[in-house]
Amino acid sequence: MWHSDNRITVITGHYGCGKTNLAANLALAFHKAGKRVALCDLDIVNPYFRSADFSGRFEALGIEMILPPFANSNVDVPTLTARVSAAINDPSIHLILDVGGDDAGAAALGRYSADIKKQGYDMLYLINAYRFLTQTAEEAIENMREVEAASRLKVTAVVNSSNLAAETTAETVNRTIDFAEKTAQLANLPLYMAAERSVAGDVNFDADKLFPVDRMVKIIWE
Repeated sequence: MWHSDNRITVITGHYGCGKTNLAANLALAFHKAGKRVALCDLDIVNPYFRSADFSGRFEALGIEMILPPFANSNVDVPTLTARVSAAINDPSIHLILDVGGDDAGAAALGRYSADIKKQGYDMLYLINAYRFLTQTAEEAIENMREVEAASRLKVTAVVNSSNLAAETTAETVNRTIDFAEKTAQLANLPLYMAAERSVAGDVNFDADKLFPVDRMVKIIWE
């Protein structure tokens, strides 16, 4: 999807934009590439669509899951473990940080910003033209700046993950490309695409910057 020597990948964006789905797909991709992978669920604000949902499957593969202590229970409190800091500073781990939406979720990331900067990182900002409050490039940029301020980290790339869940088609993705390109231009950052595998072949985007993903995260009524 992109070329980087950094072993820490931070995934941010507005609620419901596709962060957790991309985090899960990246974890599997890095695992298949022979890397030692840890996926950290830093979403301690929103109890839905969380990386914790994949813990059993991923741990069976050898992918370490770093979760809030009450993940996958009916108790949600904003607590984090010391394992997060240890993984950030462990040079043998390719770490993916799945961060909660907006500035409130990104605040949890801010406590680790100094160590993340020392290690080097990629911070992806996901955009979804079909999500409320980020349907224009200007709205998306405003949200991105709030995330950067709260996390004390800078976004390094924009990822267009626009989708309509099970109703996603190549056309629903293609019609968001202008929006994504304008967002990346305003941010002065490179643009990538995460598109559902079943439609990715018909998406009008540079294949070198397109990452086909499987839809692993289901909405609660599916």
